[in-house]
Amino acid sequence: QVQLVESGGGLVQAGDSLRLSCAASGRAFSTSPAAWFRQAPGKEREFVAAIPWSGGSTYYADSVKGRFTISRDNAKNTLYLQMNSLKPEDTAVYYCAAAHSSRYLTSSGYYSSGKYDYWGQGTQVTVSS
Repeated sequence: QVQLVESGGGLVQAGDSLRLSCAASGRAFSTSPAAWFRQAPGKEREFVAAIPWSGGSTYYADSVKGRFTISRDNAKNTLYLQMNSLKPEDTAVYYCAAAHSSRYLTSSGYYSSGKYDYWGQGTQVTVSS
């Protein structure tokens, strides 16, 4: 079992940066694929970025590629999302997610919310213009 708690959200202006953190409980997190998703008001939850347990290849939505960076520190059981050059359209609740450590994800699987078993409660990011 993995429990996830996000932090680092807030209100910023367009062009600013924020770093989100996701603290995980349970040793299984260090061997779990993990990701960030977001949900804006009135919209469906969408994929933002993902990273395998090894921290090797990373995956990004086209809308954030080149601006956001996902990383993890398995020794600290923490997942990060560095967000630069923020835009008003990045405004959303950001969720941390992790898959069960036994689950193997193909490249395409990292983009699917249904592949993740554990979710945090979310942290609000608001970007003003």
